[in-house]
Formats: sequence, C-alpha cells, structure tokens
Amino acid sequence: MKDEKDYSLKAHNTFGIEAKCRRFLELSSVDEAIEVLPALRGEDAPLLLLGGGSNLLLTKDFPGTVIHSAIMGTEARETDDGHVLLRCGSGETWDNIVDLAVSRGWYGAENLSLIPGDVGASAVQNIGAYGVEAKDLIVRVEAVEIATGNLHLFTNEECRYSYRQSRFKQDWRDHFFITHVTYRLSLRFQPKLDYGNIREKLAEMGVGQGAEAGQLTAQQLRQAIIDIRNAKLPDPRFEGNAGSFFMNPVVSRHKYERLAADYPGMPHYTIDDNHEKIPAGWMIEQCGWKGKTLGRAGVHDRQALVLVNKGGATGDEIVHLCEHIQMDVLNRFGIEIQPEVNIV
Repeated sequence: MKDEKDYSLKAHNTFGIEAKCRRFLELSSVDEAIEVLPALRGEDAPLLLLGGGSNLLLTKDFPGTVIHSAIMGTEARETDDGHVLLRCGSGETWDNIVDLAVSRGWYGAENLSLIPGDVGASAVQNIGAYGVEAKDLIVRVEAVEIATGNLHLFTNEECRYSYRQSRFKQDWRDHFFITHVTYRLSLRFQPKLDYGNIREKLAEMGVGQGAEAGQLTAQQLRQAIIDIRNAKLPDPRFEGNAGSFFMNPVVSRHKYERLAADYPGMPHYTIDDNHEKIPAGWMIEQCGWKGKTLGRAGVHDRQALVLVNKGGATGDEIVHLCEHIQMDVLNRFGIEIQPEVNIV
C-alpha cells in the first residue's frame, strides 16, 4: 500500500495538468481496501476515486484523499454455453485485457482496443467505441463499500448502465471502491464492422471481411481499430488530452430531421424509432473549432472531439475552451453538448 501526503497527480492524469492532492492512497488488495477505507475520517474528505486518469480534468489542487487501485491479476473460466468469464483486477490496464483476450481466442472486446484507462474505470464510465460498450461485456462488479468496508457484488443490471453512465457515476459516486470486474467473452468470433470507418480501414489493409469464411481474424480487427485511433487521436505522452472530451448527444428524431434538412449528409446513428445520435465532433468541426487554439488549450487538428493541452495549460483554461465550444454548438444547432470527462 502507498500512503503519501501532498502528492503530485501530474502522472495520474492524461491531460498532464500539474496538481496535488492532500493524501494519496494506492491499494493493492481487497484486504487492504477492507481494512483501510472504513478508517478514513472527516479530515480525509473529500474523496476522489482515480483510475488511469484518462477521463479526468483537474482544475485545482485536490483538497482531500485520492484513492487509486493497484489490484492486479486475471482469472478465466469457460462456461457450458461457449463463453469465457474473465475476472480482472481493477488496476489492470484496459487495453492489456483486450490484448490478452484476443490472444487467447476470447472475443467481444476487439472494438474497444486502445481505449485508455484501467479496468475499474470501464465499469464506472461504461466505456465504448465503434458500436460496442463495456456494458455489453460486464457480468458483475465487485466493490468495497468505503464507509463500512463491506464487500459487495453487483450484477450488470444493478449498475444501471447507459451511454457513458452507471450508478458509480451517479448515486453510488464515491461510495464504492471497485476491486474486480468480470467480463463475459465469446469463444466464437462475431465481428462488428458497421460503425465508423472499420470496413474502409480493413480494405486498406487488404483484409477480407467475411469472418464466417475465415477471412478476418480478431487480431486483424484489433489492429484496424488501433490504427484508426492512432491516426486521429493524439498520444497523451506528447500532447495532453483525455480522448473524447464530449459525449455524442442523443436527440429526438424530429430534431434530427429538422437539422438534416439544413445539413444534408449530416452523420447520425439510429438509437431507436424515436432517437438519433449526432456526433459532437462533427458539430464542433462545423463551428470552425477543429485545429483552433484558445491560449494554451486547443482542439485537435485531426479529431474535433478531442481537446488538448498545447503545453502548460491549466484545467481552467481547458474548461474555458470547453465552454466556448458548447456555446457555439448550442447557438448553431440548438443542442447542448456535455463533457464526458470528470471535471474536478
């Protein structure tokens, strides 16, 4: 266990913001969590549960205790219905889990390749990309209740997952420390290729797309996703960012049809008979923000959904840019776009 005071969080947030916390706790086992968490007192508040810091924007020093998981390890068990239950420590890097699954012939997570962050964050944030969300894979979540030290096991249904949401972000926020997540993966490869430009990328790679004929492998699909993400997303080691900064808004079909009449060819994804999802990045680009900067904060020149630290930016400068973009999108499209990142 690591327990340090006045601890720098710069290495724990992918925006690269310089900020400190009053106390930093890194827990390496369930037993440590059960023992240490209920012992926290009023002077340790407020609490911040921190994973890989890939979905966080710090605007100031944190005046309380940051709790970080270093619980590692994986366990796999095959089921009788052609699936594998993969139980992972919450401190494991998410993309390492995807890599492990693909290499072992456990399928379903390929489209979530290269998403930054830890396993615990996947269950909090309901990470998603290219037509797949973590909720499609999660079977159960194990967590320690911070106030009591009691161990809880939550089903997928109890977590109430929705687009980039869960109870861990809502009414359970700062109440539970996630220790393990179990995913249900398939022994049969059934690729999802119809979201974004996956098919185009596979064609560029010269890869056939008929998985039932053995023309496409999960490793090839994973590599295509990695190539797509690398082509449009900046590496936080060189340009601080948190990936997609805004959530894609879901609007009524009536609202979408009115906008589509003004913007022929506007991209969209059908949610159901009454709702459409419109890419926030497309709207931001239409407002002229792609590649633009505001002080030391900017919009990435290859993906308008990504806000970047151009060097030495503060969290407040990123927020200032965010608010300008939100205002322009609202004025032009009548749609409020909301940050996906956790602003602290």
